[in-house]
Amino acid sequence: MREITAGKLSKILKEHKRWCDTDGKEGEKANLSKADLSHADLRNASLEGADLMYANLSGANLSEVLGLNIEQLSKVKTLYKAELDPELMEQVEDEYPHLLEEPVEEE
Repeated sequence: MREITAGKLSKILKEHKRWCDTDGKEGEKANLSKADLSHADLRNASLEGADLMYANLSGANLSEVLGLNIEQLSKVKTLYKAELDPELMEQVEDEYPHLLEEPVEEE
């Protein structure tokens, strides 16, 4: 897992917003793969098209995140104790319930 500080995350999300607003002509698509975003507050952030593969989102506040979808969430490492909008939470519970379980510590 790679640690991302709040300042670095802010810069990544700012560039990602610019990327989204310009249809990919400016800015940079957010690559949050293998990032440790546990307990991050991502409310009202735009994650449309962001790479979340193997990201640790345990305890993250993902309510009201713009552009977040079940396909992106299906690729994360964990959503244990994460806060999601009710519709997304229902989809995760139905399709990927293992993501909501407490992760096993790797040695």
